[in-house]
Amino acid sequence: MRVLFLCTGNSCRSQMAEGWARALAAKLLGKKQFEFASAGLQAYGLNPRAIAVMAENGIDITSQTSDVLTDAMLAEADLVISVCAHAGERCPLLPAGTLKRHMPFDDPAAAIGEESEIKACFQNVCERIRVEIEILLHELTAKKV
Repeated sequence: MRVLFLCTGNSCRSQMAEGWARALAAKLLGKKQFEFASAGLQAYGLNPRAIAVMAENGIDITSQTSDVLTDAMLAEADLVISVCAHAGERCPLLPAGTLKRHMPFDDPAAAIGEESEIKACFQNVCERIRVEIEILLHELTAKKV
């Protein structure tokens, strides 16, 4: 199954979701039955804070790329998961048979305040994404999507 995480800028939430999905699928499932990718309605580049918070959680996302959504990506996906309201509302028409799911998260890149507060926001969103990805993987393996 091919899962595509979709966000506005493909810099934070969708990147963290892709990283968590790859890591948790490898850990929990031990076999490759899923492929994960992410894209955005635009591409803002990987957010350094997203890279840092994932590294603090033992996951290296530096090899991931920030990509603009294409028709080819949609055609290859079995499941498209929007991780923000903006992308969920503006997701293009999906090919027949492609499932869509909305899994919204706050935008940590919009956090303001002291660096410690911004870092805490990134960690909170990162943890919420981890939990939701674990639930998703269990649902996918039980075929309850």
